Formats: sequence, structure tokens, C-alpha cells
Amino acid sequence: MMVSRRFLISSSIALAAMNKALAAPSRFIDLAYSAGRLSWPGGAAVAACGWGGVRPDKREGDGATPAGRFPLLEGLYRADRILAPSTGLPICALRPDDGWVDDPADPRYNQLVSLPYPAHHEEMWRADGVYDLVVVIGYNTDPPLPGRGSAIFLHVARPDFAPTEGCIAISRDVLAGLLGSLGPGSMITIRP
Repeated sequence: MMVSRRFLISSSIALAAMNKALAAPSRFIDLAYSAGRLSWPGGAAVAACGWGGVRPDKREGDGATPAGRFPLLEGLYRADRILAPSTGLPICALRPDDGWVDDPADPRYNQLVSLPYPAHHEEMWRADGVYDLVVVIGYNTDPPLPGRGSAIFLHVARPDFAPTEGCIAISRDVLAGLLGSLGPGSMITIRP
């Protein structure tokens, strides 16, 4: 079998480019929450977690933030209040009729739905600004198990950093600044 010189050269160039791409570090970062701080490579900020603390056995309605390592799935934002943020995550503008199902008996449990919706849900279009910018944390999402907890987000903190219902919350400016560093493969590790 004869192999042309041109084939060998082009194959070598293609192989070198592929190896370089595979070896290149991702430009996206991971986050970590522990003891009231969210940290990332080169930075950290004050953060709030759920009023039930951080727990490995999260249940619906317990106010706890789930312990573990989870993917950051997508961003949501209020287009009437902020411009579309630059991010490597999929990003979607919230609508006034968006809700998130928190009824474990409903087939759309732990999913975004359009309102009105018959099952119990959380409204995503909020007056208080905490959902002006949201990153969906991939907890209990694939598939959602009834009763294990829903609507776990990284979102804007209240001015006093009051505990959440189970989410991680940070200042709006910090969250907006982090979004550009989040993308495919970004994870959050949550510890007490």
C-alpha cells in the first residue's frame, strides 16, 4: 500500500491540531460553595444558602441546599431589567408567564412551565429582583425524582443576604461578572 507524501503531511498537521485542541484547557470555570462563600479560580464572594443549611439528603420544602457536585445548565434573565449577559451557557429571557413546578406529584416536577399551570409552582417573574439573573443548577434534573427537591438555582441575593429556600445566592454584580466564565462543563460543588 502506497501512501502519498501529501497525505502524510496533511494527516500530521490535522493530528497536531487535534492534539492541541484536546490539550487546551477550557476557558470555562467551576464554582464552589462552602460556609457562606462562593469561590472560583482567582476569586470569592459572600453567598447565602438555604435556611435549612447544606444537606446530602435534600427533600422538597426542607429549605436545604443540596450537597454535592452539579452541572450548571443554563442562564435565565429578565430582559426588561438587564441586557442579555455574555456567557458560554445557553441563555434565555424569562417571560411574565414563566413558572417552575415544585409539586412532586406533577409530571413536570422540577421543570420550567408556562403559567397558568394547574400544579403548585414557583413564579419566575418576581418583583423582588432575585430572579433577574439565574443559573439553573443541575440538581435532581435528569430525571427529576419526586420529592428530592426542585428549583435549585444560583441567583441574585437579597440585599441582606438572607437565607434562600435552597438556592445559592450572590450579589447581582458578582453573578453578572461570573456568567462570562461559565459554559459547557462548568460545575458547582456545594459543601457545608
